[in-house]
Amino acid sequence: MIDEIQKDAESRMKKTVANTRDAMGRIRTGRASPALLEHLMVDYYGTATPVTQVATVSASDARTLTVQPWERNMLAVIERAILESDLGLNPVTAGETMRIPLPPMTEERRKSMVKVVRSEGEDGKIAIRNIRRDAIGTVRDLLKEKEITQDEEKQAEAELQKLTDRFTAEIDAVVSEKEAEVMEV
Repeated sequence: MIDEIQKDAESRMKKTVANTRDAMGRIRTGRASPALLEHLMVDYYGTATPVTQVATVSASDARTLTVQPWERNMLAVIERAILESDLGLNPVTAGETMRIPLPPMTEERRKSMVKVVRSEGEDGKIAIRNIRRDAIGTVRDLLKEKEITQDEEKQAEAELQKLTDRFTAEIDAVVSEKEAEVMEV
């Protein structure tokens, strides 16, 4: 019973770390990353569709993204979506491909992005602590129903705390890695 609770908490914490990594991938740095456009939605015949489902997005070099739409008429739609987004990018259309140069970030912008990175990291840690709280609540319910002993409860809480510490450290590592990437000139 306790093992199931711990396994469930561990899998949910792994998902939280993965979600935090995804959120970090969407944060704009000076370096080109296809993840920057993953959340961008375009109008595909009247349906809001992610740009990655209507085009190939790749990083041609460290400062340039390349977008190759599968249908030529989608080029203008994708360009308009990029211009209307809050990414501050200016796409350049050349034939059937679109190049998106990423301008270098100012020091002030880098510092504000570090705050965003830390905020995302803190959100991930809060989610992990909430998972721990839920799991400990379930263990305490088992104790109230006399399905486990107090020793088993204390041991389960200690194991859940170890899980929490491990995944919190993973999120800290992701945050510090992203901070270094953002501050890189």
